Amino acid sequence: MIRDRVKEYFIDKDYNCAESLLRAANDEYELQIPEESFKLVSAFGAGMGCGKVCGALCSCMAVIGKMSVTDRAHATEGFTDLCADLYDKFVRSLGNTICEDLKKLYRNDEVRCLKAVEMAADVLDNFIAANNLSR
Repeated sequence: MIRDRVKEYFIDKDYNCAESLLRAANDEYELQIPEESFKLVSAFGAGMGCGKVCGALCSCMAVIGKMSVTDRAHATEGFTDLCADLYDKFVRSLGNTICEDLKKLYRNDEVRCLKAVEMAADVLDNFIAANNLSR
């Protein structure tokens, strides 16, 4: 499960929320993302460093892109709706997409935002299964 892998990266290896979720999904779904490419989501951690959009959500979207886009996003039929649906499911599960607001609900000093990142991983896992996505 992505949830178990997220904890390893987030707690044991000290990656941020976005990095942890993408790395866990890469392992779980064998996305074959090159090591250097994980840096592409590093700036999304801590809500892009300023408490805005959740970094875990950003990586969920990156995973959906990796699994769904054939050539270009706007040339991939149904991709916009797929992203909107994932966003809605994230909001329904976590209650918000704003890092600062999520921190108030889920963060603690001992494990930082692990609960929110695990919940995001669950949303992604369920979404991938429900939409028969794989890569």
